[in-house]
Amino acid sequence: MRLLVVEDEPGISEWVRQGLTEFGYAVDVAEDGEDGLHFALSAEYDALILDIMLPGMDGLELMQTLRNMGHKTPILMLTARDTIDDRVKGLNTGADDYLVKPFAFPELLARINALLRRPPLQQQGSVLRVADLEMDTAKKSVKRSGQLIDLRPREYAVLEYLMRHPDQVLTRTQIGEHVWNFDYYHESNVVDVYIGYLRRKIDQDAPYPLIQTVRGMGYRLAAEETT
Repeated sequence: MRLLVVEDEPGISEWVRQGLTEFGYAVDVAEDGEDGLHFALSAEYDALILDIMLPGMDGLELMQTLRNMGHKTPILMLTARDTIDDRVKGLNTGADDYLVKPFAFPELLARINALLRRPPLQQQGSVLRVADLEMDTAKKSVKRSGQLIDLRPREYAVLEYLMRHPDQVLTRTQIGEHVWNFDYYHESNVVDVYIGYLRRKIDQDAPYPLIQTVRGMGYRLAAEETT
C-alpha cells in the first residue's frame, strides 16, 4: 500500500515515514502544499496524510483542490488545532478522519488501517478473495485453501496490490512504484524477485497457479488462465 505524507516539520514527517515503512507501507513525503499536490497527481496513493498548517498552499486548500478534481483517495488530516470548529471544517472540506498533534504512532497506524478498510474498494470489507486465496487486511493474514501462509511485509504488500486489482495486468513499474514509492529503481529486478518469493509460497504446492506472467507486460493475479 502506498501513502503520501504532506508535512513541513522534518522531525514529524521522518518519524511517520520510518514508522509506516517498518509496517510495510511505501511512503512518499512532501514538505509543502504545492509539492503535495504534484505528488498526489503524479501517482496512485491508497491514502493521504495531510498537515493543515503548510507553507504556501495549506492542507485544507490542497484537500479541497483534490476533491474538486474528483479524487476520492482517503485523507487523514494532521493538525495542532483542537477546536470543534477546526475539526468540523476539516471534515466538511473532504477529510475522512482527523488526528490532533501530538499523537501516538499506534493511533496513527490504527486510523490509517481503518481508512484503508473502508469502501469503495473492489471488494467490500477487510477480506480480499481470489479463488481459494484469502487475505484479511485487518489481521494482515493470508490463507490459501484454508492454510495460513507466512509472508514478509514487502511480500504481503505486493500480494495485496495484486489482490486489489484481480484479473488486471500490472506492469513492473506499477507494482514497483506502488510498493517501493518514488525511490524505486526502475531498472531493478526487485519486482521479479518478490513475485518469485510469492510464487513459491502461494502457488508451488497448490493445484493451479494464480500469479501469471504476461509476457512483455507484467503480472496478473487471476483464478483462471486469461487469453
